[in-house]
Amino acid sequence: MFNKGDKVSVLDEAMNGIVLSVQNKEVTIETEEGFVMTYFVNELIKVDNSSDLSKDMGSFNLNQIKKEKEEPKARSFVKEKKSKHEIPAPEFDLHIEKLVPNFRGMSNYDILTLQSETAKRHIEFAIKNRIPKIVFIHGVGEGILKSELDFLLGRYDNVAFQDANYQKYGLGATEVFILQNVK
Repeated sequence: MFNKGDKVSVLDEAMNGIVLSVQNKEVTIETEEGFVMTYFVNELIKVDNSSDLSKDMGSFNLNQIKKEKEEPKARSFVKEKKSKHEIPAPEFDLHIEKLVPNFRGMSNYDILTLQSETAKRHIEFAIKNRIPKIVFIHGVGEGILKSELDFLLGRYDNVAFQDANYQKYGLGATEVFILQNVK
């Protein structure tokens, strides 16, 4: 397995050396620092001694490398497909700090009621003006506003909804589709 003059590396230590002798399962090496040490065969690994760059370069296919550099790599994420004329869906942030300048003194019930009424007003406006899609940003939190929004949206026959794009909004938004010509 090992021959005199082979370059080796010690597996569990940061040490390299050259084989001086091999006896049974013991290998004596001279380290790069000049120390003579003995290891078992299973503690060493043979290191390729070739430092000839032209020999190493022969294993590369130059045309293949050029081709890889010319071809654009596929992106690792899926981008939403949009036409040039598509208008982005209106987004409405239902966080209370976005709706009123000062919400101190408001109870949780008052806050939730204001958020629900705001959402209802935007839904009614979208239906009346035939806006096909809107997005409500409600945040993650404890999920109370999201469940209230789901209940509100479920009361409309011509409305479908789902979680909005995760990459853009995370789990904190709902996408609402206003279905046209539903009878």
